[in-house]
Amino acid sequence: MSLASFSQDIPENLSYTQIYDFIDELAIDRIISINSVVKPYSRDYIAEKLREAQAKDSLLTKRQRDEVLFYLNDYALECDTVPKNIVSWTDKKTFALSLLQPSFHYNNKHFKARVTPILGMDLIGGKKGLLMKRWFGADIQMDIVNHVSVWASFRDQSYNGNYLSNDYFPMQVDKMYGARLAQPSFLNQVDGCEYKEATYGGDYSDLRGGIRAYAWWGSIGLVKDVIQWGDAYNGSNIISGRAPSFPMLTLNLRPCKWFELNYIHGWLVSNVIDSTKYYVENYNDGVTAKKYRPQNKFIAANMLTFTPIQGLNLSLGNAIVYAENNVQAAYFIPIAYYKSIDHLLTKGLHNTENQNSMIFFNISSRNIKHLHLYGSVFLDEFNSQRLKKGNEERNPWSYKVGFNVSNWPVKNLSVQGEFTRTNIINYKHSISALTWSSNSYCLGSYLGDNSQDIYVAMNYKPVRSLSLHLSYTNATKYNDYQYIRRLVEEALRQKPFNEKVWQNDLVAFKAVYEVVNNAYAVVNVEWNNARGYTPTSEAIASEDRLDAQGYLDKYTPKLYQGKNWTFTVGFSFGF
Repeated sequence: MSLASFSQDIPENLSYTQIYDFIDELAIDRIISINSVVKPYSRDYIAEKLREAQAKDSLLTKRQRDEVLFYLNDYALECDTVPKNIVSWTDKKTFALSLLQPSFHYNNKHFKARVTPILGMDLIGGKKGLLMKRWFGADIQMDIVNHVSVWASFRDQSYNGNYLSNDYFPMQVDKMYGARLAQPSFLNQVDGCEYKEATYGGDYSDLRGGIRAYAWWGSIGLVKDVIQWGDAYNGSNIISGRAPSFPMLTLNLRPCKWFELNYIHGWLVSNVIDSTKYYVENYNDGVTAKKYRPQNKFIAANMLTFTPIQGLNLSLGNAIVYAENNVQAAYFIPIAYYKSIDHLLTKGLHNTENQNSMIFFNISSRNIKHLHLYGSVFLDEFNSQRLKKGNEERNPWSYKVGFNVSNWPVKNLSVQGEFTRTNIINYKHSISALTWSSNSYCLGSYLGDNSQDIYVAMNYKPVRSLSLHLSYTNATKYNDYQYIRRLVEEALRQKPFNEKVWQNDLVAFKAVYEVVNNAYAVVNVEWNNARGYTPTSEAIASEDRLDAQGYLDKYTPKLYQGKNWTFTVGFSFGF
């Protein structure tokens, strides 16, 4: 494989769902082959797959041919050229400054650069009033001598609740918190964030970026980004990408067609105060105050993917979340079983707690043309004794199975189905700093433990870059148990999926049209019914027991409580 086929090793934002869906469609039609267990893809990887599809022009439908040409224009730098634009201020092979698509591109033998603005607004309305979402920023990408990529993407985002109804949000503070659709406890797939001071509504910012050195066989980098591990169309149960972006060291190795290694070592946000670490702040009159710092929290994880035959990917990996004062050198080993290392490091002293380790598996098959079958398992803790007859305890684990039928029997139509179940206590830990989370957002399934998710969808693409998406989601949360060490056995003896405490039915129709590269128009119509339930069974000591309204407030933003029709219209440059 030539070095020229690898450039701009920069991750494509997961929010650009149109390109991810199109690459997936080409793979399901067996026009290209991909490894979809780890995302985001690099821009070079996407460009490479688009060029592969272009070389098989006879296998494409007219709409697919149009989309390949359309998307390749956005990945022009990865193809060693500059894009063709509708309204351009220049017409050179190495330099492009354009108004539509708004962008700056520069390309020569040793240096490539791309700058695009980010600007957009959504209006979200229903019986509870109007919510205005706006965002702005810029995306900067550079590639140096075909071996080093540097990039940064900044977005300032705001949900303005001033136009929410007084009937449902009577005070200004209600409108402020009513605009905050993302909270760690909310069971939705809104991107996680940390809001600004309490005087703001739903304001927050997001900076992603990194530097990466690469060659044809892989890359190593320092990155701050959102990642997704595990095949899924409605949120992964391994690493879902819902938590805010966090910094990490990354390693990707693909030395041959049948093997790929992905590894990260990340710095998570614990949201747990460390009482031994603080600043001393001086006030007037000799008064001082302690300003405490959060406890350290780290993650090391790997995913090994084997491809015995084209179209079949078998992946397995493991991870550890640890909260030492400093990083542990042993967890920088990319191919390792971290639980074994943890036992060596923590079991030599009496009453020393080990760290939180887990293993996971993923299988993805595109061996039958037009059909994608996949499944994943996240095993938080395993004890073989729990498999014996008569043992009422259950291992905490999560599994997901699903399918996607594309372009059969109707062209341009895909049908998806997905089922997810997660057992009691999965993703949790008795030590708050060791949970499978960052910024208090679960890294795994958006529903957390003791939950079930049913998802079906149809996606129709009548013409280039127009997607009409109809979906139904049934999300259910059952009894909620805390992980208390002396009580965990009792919690694990409880029957999972026994008594539902919250449920949401969601029917959504979404139309997205990419007018020109990087410019999007969106119309979204949703009906949902979110309700809570008061448990009637006898509570156990570790159960977090609330009434129906308590569960509803905990798991659902007020804007979506009860039955609602919600309408969204928006337009943006960038996403």
